[in-house]
Amino acid sequence: MGGKDAVIVGYDAISPLGNDLGKQWQQALEGRSGIGPLTRFQLPDKFPVHIAGQVPDIEHEEYPFLSARHQAAWSSPVFKYSMLSVARALKRSGIEISPDIALRTAVTYSSAIGGLDAVLSADRKLQAENKLPLPYVNPNSCINMVGGKIAILTGARGPITSTITACATGLTSMIIGAMFLAQNRADVVICGAVDFALVEPIVAGFYTMNGVYNPQKGRENDLPEMASRPFSADRRGFVISEGAGAVILTTREFAEAHGLSYKAELAGWGMTSDAHHFVAPYFDTVKKCMLDAITDASLVPRDIAAINAHAASTRVGDKVEYEALKAIFGDALPPVCANKSLIGHAMGASSVIESIFALRGMEDSIVPPTINYTPDPEIEIDCVAEGKRSLEQEFILKNSFGFGGCNACAIFKKHH
Repeated sequence: MGGKDAVIVGYDAISPLGNDLGKQWQQALEGRSGIGPLTRFQLPDKFPVHIAGQVPDIEHEEYPFLSARHQAAWSSPVFKYSMLSVARALKRSGIEISPDIALRTAVTYSSAIGGLDAVLSADRKLQAENKLPLPYVNPNSCINMVGGKIAILTGARGPITSTITACATGLTSMIIGAMFLAQNRADVVICGAVDFALVEPIVAGFYTMNGVYNPQKGRENDLPEMASRPFSADRRGFVISEGAGAVILTTREFAEAHGLSYKAELAGWGMTSDAHHFVAPYFDTVKKCMLDAITDASLVPRDIAAINAHAASTRVGDKVEYEALKAIFGDALPPVCANKSLIGHAMGASSVIESIFALRGMEDSIVPPTINYTPDPEIEIDCVAEGKRSLEQEFILKNSFGFGGCNACAIFKKHH
């Protein structure tokens, strides 16, 4: 414990459960699903995917930096949603990035997919109408431009980097931010991730990979909100969703010197590479990642009160995560919450949105439910399937595992 410890002074999320964080949290506690019909684009004939987790639109009149002119130039939604999440997280933190703070404010906010939608749209016009791309198309497609635009918005002039680790991007952003603080390279870090992957070839590509939800024969007419089923015996793949989340980290000494309140800290972390398969997780390195996070926080497994799982609803992924948890915790496995049952899989943004839900749960001493659960005899787990549960949580383990074998785990500690 020291002055350079990473404390969490503000956060905000936008998910398929809504734009307002308080309302999202209430929906989560009620076990409401954000999954519905896929309407982000017109579905071609025989398109194999029909459901998704879509976020509500935001009105630019409420936010000066989201003017109609700005949105026309920065057409990919990754920009307006990332900037909105950051602006609101900073407001909640009470930090004003003045010139004396700016040089010590870092940005690690990133995206797994970025603005590919802008390039796709430009390519279609080039092919169909021979229209050259507009000047903003290439900047829209640069993943690092997400952090760049956030720096321009906030005035942050410290270290900036794009932490791209597929589905683990949001949590990796927080871990790299904590590194900057520990190394005395920054006092404040704007962390988080955004992804809007509901683009035709990406959605169809996940289908051909056998990753996205594919209904069992005879259950094609199941309601969309029943599709995301982490740890369930009848899980059939993940539901693609979208969203954004921002977390503001500072050193403990900065928070105390500036009178900032904080209710949690990032107490430990682990990162490993599977070096095994391009999408299938690997037991040994997944287990090590969790253990590294627990050890880094100077804890033992029995100290962990709850786990916020990666739990994407894939046959292999959920099983490997469970087996790694079982190997670490044995018969004392604590409750395991799977937020993707409620919001689907928001790609790189999923782990930061889920971290924010975990933090809210820790603050409120409550764990939201995992919905759509049917027990799997091969996965003996308490995933809070009965509904929200009151639970005091001193320490939480957050797991996130990305394509390419990019694993990230973190320990959040409640501050009293």
